[in-house]
Amino acid sequence: MEEKPFLGLRTVIYAAPRLEETKEWYAKALAIAPYFDEPFYVGFNVGGYELGLIPDAPIVEGSTITYWGVANIAEVKERLLNLGATLHTDIDDVGDGIKTAALKDPFGNVVGLIENPHFKQ
Repeated sequence: MEEKPFLGLRTVIYAAPRLEETKEWYAKALAIAPYFDEPFYVGFNVGGYELGLIPDAPIVEGSTITYWGVANIAEVKERLLNLGATLHTDIDDVGDGIKTAALKDPFGNVVGLIENPHFKQ
């Protein structure tokens, strides 16, 4: 059997031209402190995956959205809205109990949310 070349998703990078403000917002939104905090990169360990903030990356809205798993999409959507995010796409039941939504953080990055009962917490 051939060895699989891809091990799975590991890191998502968000642009953070206002690094300190972005870091503080994500620390509140995620309810965790960064594990790596330098002027050139801030990293959060989110359930074994990394959210990286890079001050030199440009904010560009594209066709790719990374979806972060959540237990209750409505609660997390409200949490992010209360912290200053704006709605990008509202909660959509895409079938088989799976729900998705996307918000923009206060800095313009699109943050996808997915509630998927088929994936264990």
